[in-house]
Amino acid sequence: MDIQQMGRQAKQAAHQLAQISSEQRKAALRMIANRLWAWRENILAANLQDVEKAQAAGLSEAMIDRLMLNESRLAGVIADLRQVAELPDPVGEVFEARRLPNGLCLHKRRVPLGVLAVIYEARPNVTIDVTGLALKSGNCVILRGGSETIMTNRQLVAAIHQGLEESGLPLAAVQFIDEPDRQLVYDLLHLDQYVDMVIPRGGAGLHEFCKQNSRIPVITGGIGICHLFVDESANLSEALKVIQNAKVQRPTVCNALDTVLIHCSIAEQFLPELVKLLKRDGVRFKADDKAFAILHGQFADVVELAGEHDFDTEWLSLVLGIRIVDDLEEAIEHITLHSTGHSDGILTENRKHAERFIAAVDSAAVYVNASTRFTDGGQFGLGAEVAISTQRLHARGPMGLQELTTYKWVVEGDYHVRG
Repeated sequence: MDIQQMGRQAKQAAHQLAQISSEQRKAALRMIANRLWAWRENILAANLQDVEKAQAAGLSEAMIDRLMLNESRLAGVIADLRQVAELPDPVGEVFEARRLPNGLCLHKRRVPLGVLAVIYEARPNVTIDVTGLALKSGNCVILRGGSETIMTNRQLVAAIHQGLEESGLPLAAVQFIDEPDRQLVYDLLHLDQYVDMVIPRGGAGLHEFCKQNSRIPVITGGIGICHLFVDESANLSEALKVIQNAKVQRPTVCNALDTVLIHCSIAEQFLPELVKLLKRDGVRFKADDKAFAILHGQFADVVELAGEHDFDTEWLSLVLGIRIVDDLEEAIEHITLHSTGHSDGILTENRKHAERFIAAVDSAAVYVNASTRFTDGGQFGLGAEVAISTQRLHARGPMGLQELTTYKWVVEGDYHVRG
């Protein structure tokens, strides 16, 4: 496989795509959605092969859940693609217009980033999400999925290419590295002549490998050690529902809850109710010494004392850390020390406490009285996301269409010269 050739083709296609109308790109996404649904039997059969192979290899339940597609999940991802097609197009948007005293008229105009390289593990839905967002925002993309989903991705990309061909868009707008050789990832990270941004989606090891080896700017994120703090003023019955949703609704994803912090004044009342509720969902608990003292007698079968690194663990499973804190400031201190800056929240009826939490917690998404599970491009009204960034440059949180653009200055004069 010639990675250099892929890069050259992507750069050429990006130049073409940037000049294609919004209506053409919208029509292409609709066509791709149709082709994916028409191709669903092939896609699901290939995915079954990937799942069986993963099970035989002893992959974790969390990983298998991430790579698994069924007709319902596929339909949902295709629906998201159709939603992206209908979103306002950011390309060409004019903003921050101004007229200078010398008569020059300036504005900024949104343009595509160019060529994206997206390296990801397990989730085949990323193939569709990234394709949709990239094409809608006028970008080309080189995809490198994990070996555990290679059969599924081959079928997905075949359907995508059919949609591109029928729409008259260049096939090189979406390319797929169809070999599991890790050297190809290293080669891709050195295509700085052609690729404008690298987006890794996977575990900490993948992110670190990209940061250490890339010559191209890397967007990092998607690793979430997520917290909820139950303030002394919280509505406790409602807090139970939020925590249950954040932990149980889909525990294998990055915005699932990992640690709940409880104010000491409500701990003896609230903790047994929380454990009783979540125990029915199969949740096990890692408790600090104060919480363990309250719980271990009644719930010895599901509660154990937290270990040294448990509060620095992204569980991706039905395990929940519990810690009792003396006040809001101790909760903020814990989050500052242990959070990965993804999604953290407070459950409270005290507006001053909410504002203090918002000001002090430096995460990409900060919640007041809501589940962390909302950190998602679709839930945020972005249609989908290409990644969830936890860094400061160039985007934070779910990266939708606008985050896949940059801008150019447009300067208009009347034969102006500088004096």
